[in-house]
Amino acid sequence: MTASIPATPGSVLEYLAKQEKKSLLRFMTCGSVDDGKSTLIGRLLYDSKLLFDDQLAALKRETKRNSANHGDIDFALLIDGLEAEREQGITIDVAYRFFATSRRKFIVADAPGHEEYTRNMVTAASTAALAVVLVDSRKGILGQTRRHSFIASLLGVRHVVLAVNKIDLVGFDRRVFDMIVADYRAFAENLGFSTITPIPISARFGDNMTSRSPNMPWYGGPTLLEHLETVPIEEEAAEAEFRFPVQLVLRPNLDFRGFAGQVASGSIAVGAPVAVAKSGQLSRVKEIVTYDGKLARAVEGQSVTLVLEDELDISRGNMLVPPEDRPHVADQFMAHVIWLHPDAMLPGRSYILRTEVDSVSATITSLKHQIDVNTFAEEAAKSLRMNEIGVCNLSTQAPIVFDSYKDNRTTGNFVLIDRFTNATVGAGMIDFPLRRALNVHWQALDINKKARSELNHQTPRVLWFTGFSGSGKSTIANTVEKMLHAQGKHTFLLDGDNVRHGLNRDLGFTEEDRVENIRRVAEVAKLMTEAGLIVLVSFISPFRSERRMARELFGPGEFIEIFVDTPIEECSRRDPKGLYKKALAGEISNFTGISSPYERPETPEIHLHTLGREVTVLAGEIEAYLDNR
Repeated sequence: MTASIPATPGSVLEYLAKQEKKSLLRFMTCGSVDDGKSTLIGRLLYDSKLLFDDQLAALKRETKRNSANHGDIDFALLIDGLEAEREQGITIDVAYRFFATSRRKFIVADAPGHEEYTRNMVTAASTAALAVVLVDSRKGILGQTRRHSFIASLLGVRHVVLAVNKIDLVGFDRRVFDMIVADYRAFAENLGFSTITPIPISARFGDNMTSRSPNMPWYGGPTLLEHLETVPIEEEAAEAEFRFPVQLVLRPNLDFRGFAGQVASGSIAVGAPVAVAKSGQLSRVKEIVTYDGKLARAVEGQSVTLVLEDELDISRGNMLVPPEDRPHVADQFMAHVIWLHPDAMLPGRSYILRTEVDSVSATITSLKHQIDVNTFAEEAAKSLRMNEIGVCNLSTQAPIVFDSYKDNRTTGNFVLIDRFTNATVGAGMIDFPLRRALNVHWQALDINKKARSELNHQTPRVLWFTGFSGSGKSTIANTVEKMLHAQGKHTFLLDGDNVRHGLNRDLGFTEEDRVENIRRVAEVAKLMTEAGLIVLVSFISPFRSERRMARELFGPGEFIEIFVDTPIEECSRRDPKGLYKKALAGEISNFTGISSPYERPETPEIHLHTLGREVTVLAGEIEAYLDNR
């Protein structure tokens, strides 16, 4: 057993103990390009005496080498650490700095100002409680000022400092300051900020940064540092309801079963009642265990293991919550989505949705509208491109646990991940569950797929034919169906052209419509397998994401992907419908293989090389595959 060392006055332990008791403010700087965000942070650190001598010396050397500041220290270089940032004089990535004063600890994020780096600004705003929005006194409110303010509001930032910078370049003119403040308040009126505190500053020379400037006797408000040290944040954190996402179930022996995770919000004490979010089961907290021993209470941000009085079935992906204030559990909801990837977001495409708690397959079922972040207007759109924001309806493969983002930023956010590249393509803030998700439930039926299959004396399957237009998909599928029919099998063939005369007659050939085309057909095929049928689907289905989405609707062994591999040159030569000729002449847009891509299957169950081979031989390969399964 190790004896504790007393924190004597002036010791390191005493200093660390004092630091632990200070509140922490996470804030960010944002605004348009060259408004002085990085300079503000560097100056704040310098004036607060938080730079070491070697840092200051290096900064002076770097200023001589890279800056045109005419002998003055370029504080932006302290934050812009990437070589590309120093060469261009801009911020590209989010830079974080920790510092502390006698009253509070701070983590500041410096967000880039360029529109193309909006996704980086989203990262900075996601954890910030306050945003310092910089405005160049000479330029006033710009489009990027509006964009960043809107995104900050959307991501739950509730306090804003309107830092009217470079006030020295307009002669410390109060009228300029008042005009900018009036303009900002006018457009930010409906953004939902709790406080907007305007401060006239010169980040380069330190006016109103840590001490009041003698150049502006007309200003009677706080300095920037004074406001950062006193803005109320503790009360807001205390109001949040208890949420404990279960990350791991610990069972080292038969006598211990605990649920490990980090308290996402609120607090919990030994003896407090808890409910399991997904099942509704109730229990009480028996113990709160940490590596350093047991606690009487755990608060937001602490990583602990909760031991309950009852043996409950709880696994990763669930959440412990107060019985009287539970989160939503649903598989459909509406959310604001910020798109982060160069490839556009397409409704109907399947992504991986990851929350604080869970990871599930999800589909954006509809894009209700896109938001113009400059005017806040709601505009009709079929897809979202990089840095665009839209309001979407989403559907998940299984119910997930969540809060509305406005109520809880931690449990109300999610990211969307591309299924093949694992790239994070979107970030979302959940607004509310959709009522239909709460009202629609699976109806238990007495006659199920197994019973229908036994009646038909066959195993229901989906034979999914994919390949270029003119590759021979429909011809081969038709021949296979005739063979199966001759064997007494119950089948149905869904052909791309035929389906577009009825079920999908409202869809065009844009990338978005093609995704929806495949989604509908996959759902129909699933219903037909429930009826015990063997379903043949003959669609170009050019995108791997949609073919994988279709596959995931079915059980193991039920989905058989058949790649009808005919070179594009041969398909173009055959051109049975005259489509290639029109596409090459520019008369048809979004034509697969010409103006729209085809993503070849990587591991199809059956790979048919068609050149020089008869249709009956190719169909026979499929028949033989089925006979051996």
